[in-house]
Amino acid sequence: MAIDSFGIAFLGIRLDYELLKDIGISIGILLLFILFRNIFTKYVFQLILKLAGKTPTDLFTKICLGFERPLGWAFIILGLYVAMDYFPFIEQHNALFLKFLRSMVIVLITWGLFNLSSPTTGILISVNEKINNKIDLILLPFISRTIRVIMIAISISIIGQEFDYDVNGLVAGLGLGGLAFALAAKEAVGNLIGGIVIVTEKPFSIGDWILTPSVEGTVEDINFRSTKIRTFSQALVTVPNSTLANEPITNWSRMGKRRITFHLGLNYQTSKEQIERVVKRIEQMLRIHEEIHPDTIMVAFDHYNDSSLDILLYFFTNTTVWAEHVKIKHDINLAIMGILEEEGVEVAFPSRTIYVSPQSSELFQTMGSFD
Repeated sequence: MAIDSFGIAFLGIRLDYELLKDIGISIGILLLFILFRNIFTKYVFQLILKLAGKTPTDLFTKICLGFERPLGWAFIILGLYVAMDYFPFIEQHNALFLKFLRSMVIVLITWGLFNLSSPTTGILISVNEKINNKIDLILLPFISRTIRVIMIAISISIIGQEFDYDVNGLVAGLGLGGLAFALAAKEAVGNLIGGIVIVTEKPFSIGDWILTPSVEGTVEDINFRSTKIRTFSQALVTVPNSTLANEPITNWSRMGKRRITFHLGLNYQTSKEQIERVVKRIEQMLRIHEEIHPDTIMVAFDHYNDSSLDILLYFFTNTTVWAEHVKIKHDINLAIMGILEEEGVEVAFPSRTIYVSPQSSELFQTMGSFD
């Protein structure tokens, strides 16, 4: 009886040893694949990127960068599959386990495609350049987000079918609740429609400088709900699309030329001949200037001011870039100063002349004698 008990105990120890050995092998295999993942990420993937950098286009490099992290997790999923061959509690060909692995593979593929469809990857920009920029830049964020939503919906649908879930029932449920959802999310739907109006009418594009009653700045991004505008003080303003679509929008970036207009005040000691020469020389200087638009140049003696004779200058620069526009205005002002100095004409400043009649002068002298 004692031998039988010893045999049973020995068998139990042997079974425990085999169980622990299998668990240890499973964990070891998983850790080994994690090590392979680190080696691949640190060395092999960097080598692939270097080789991809030698290709004529950077498309392969962008694909590699998009799938970098999903590929790293693919090693772990492969390690789980191999480790389950030794794991005593779950069979490698367990139906639920295989469904889980297949779902994870779908998630990784969707993850990589999701990264590739980002506007920042440049894939859509490259495609747009290949078709000679037929797609406006403002459409690219919308196209990117639409592709992402479709990919996620397809991924969820495939995973649902993998676990024998009735996706058609879910779609039907969404259809029945669509009206209630639209009523509950009236503002969100309004922003979506506003975004569609902005995209279709194209009042501006990404990178344009716009002015509205709400904000002024450079357009950075547009999505289904709002448009992000960077002000000149570097603040980021998010404007709902429904608001922006109903406001007047001035797109300064689409100016064909940029206006400069001001009055040049000359003092009243300036003679008629000097005014004529100054006007003629300034107009001639503007007409031969390479950065001044030749169509509309107006220089004329405009009106008599309280303390100056005002010359009107009205013209346009070829460039619409604000920094270049200011530099041209700076050059023009210096050139005008040179003309005035050569003609001996001074710029007027606010002044007032007081005339004293002879009677008032005698009165002042009498008052002074009393002192």
